[in-house]
Amino acid sequence: MSETMLDDILARTAAGLADDLVPVEIFNDEAVFRAEVERIFGRGWVFVAHESEIPEPGDFVQRRIGPDPVIVTRDGEGGINVLSNYCRHRGTQVCQTDRGNSRFFKCNYHGWTYANTGELVGTPFLRRAYGEPVDGTAWGLLRAPRVESWHGFVFASLSAGVEPLADYLGGAGWMLSALVGLHPDGMRVAGPPDRYHVKANWKTGAENFAGDIYHVPNLHGSMQEVGIAGGLDAGGEFGRPYEFGGGHAFMGIAWTTAVHPGFEFWGYPPEIKDRFDLSGLDETQVHVVTHDGPIVGTIFPNLSFYRGIAMDGAGLSSVITSFRQWQPVGPGELEVWSWQFVWAFQDERSALQDAVIGQMQFGSAGVAEQDDTVAWEGAPRAAASPWARRERMAFHFQQGNRSEVDQSPDPAWKGPGIRRLTGFGEHNQLHFYRHWLRVMQAGAPAAGGER
Repeated sequence: MSETMLDDILARTAAGLADDLVPVEIFNDEAVFRAEVERIFGRGWVFVAHESEIPEPGDFVQRRIGPDPVIVTRDGEGGINVLSNYCRHRGTQVCQTDRGNSRFFKCNYHGWTYANTGELVGTPFLRRAYGEPVDGTAWGLLRAPRVESWHGFVFASLSAGVEPLADYLGGAGWMLSALVGLHPDGMRVAGPPDRYHVKANWKTGAENFAGDIYHVPNLHGSMQEVGIAGGLDAGGEFGRPYEFGGGHAFMGIAWTTAVHPGFEFWGYPPEIKDRFDLSGLDETQVHVVTHDGPIVGTIFPNLSFYRGIAMDGAGLSSVITSFRQWQPVGPGELEVWSWQFVWAFQDERSALQDAVIGQMQFGSAGVAEQDDTVAWEGAPRAAASPWARRERMAFHFQQGNRSEVDQSPDPAWKGPGIRRLTGFGEHNQLHFYRHWLRVMQAGAPAAGGER
């Protein structure tokens, strides 16, 4: 497809979004996907790891930025490096394991060897093959030019000119700080990410977790029927959408109103919430985490989370925290990476219980995950339909345009961005797609910041 045809799709998307509609083509189009890889994943900030996954010098994990495999390493000086996993000699992947500890990575094709900082440090048969040392810096692994952390979450950008991470996150960074900063030691991963393929577009997962509360009572109704979820009908009335600019959006629940006046901090049990230290949060953050804590959210482009009560069907419940990425594989295919997070202060038994229950709800065999991923396969199928494309079919995002429910921003909100006092409406999803369009049309990531 030519650049002109891509521009036509983006122009149609702009026209559709002006009327709260989204053309189906963007969910399964090769040219759109290639542009996303270059303009969104190739130039913006992307989450790559949590510092608790690489705590010691030499620790590494394999990750992806868009379709590019990268190695996230902790070097001997404690620095974090994000390295391309392609050998500079012939392109073979130099790291073949998902995680481990090593000072070096040796290509299994010709033996070129790299330090965990990316520098080329060894070439077999040096004098006979090359006569003199190969420049280790010039021929080292490609390095992400920008790597920064936010409360232990490591982000990287393949563009040296990207704005500082704090500016990119804007209000989303403020909310992430509240989510994981309830204790000075923060949170840690409970284990490596669960990974599985889904025949869906990465944007659908990101959009859903940005604040689609409308689907919960219908799609996840069976969870309530079998006793592993409750109160699913309350989300619309008691939803608290947060929109932070830059495509970042979260959905809270008015817990102390919808569930019980004493149901604070997402319902964490006393042995957990009594350990919380809110001294690092501002007044508005304290109110949010106490009363209106987000249950889902998305940091553009593809990092999302879930926090809420989960049950195992036998009466055992936990407040779980799952962070996940929607890794783009192709126009109509993604790979879900899902981590279970626990508080750093939790003992192993408590942490294991939360992680296991979390996997039962949001993992490759999780009941909520199975509901979601099957439904998400519809968008790329519709986008591949010759009939739908001929008719220029668009998806309806006009919920609430004529609703009797007040969906205007909360004038009393003192935090960054805007908050609304109802979960009805598709404002967060539209915010995600409007920012997606701005980045795609500009050819570079727009600033995050706040509205």
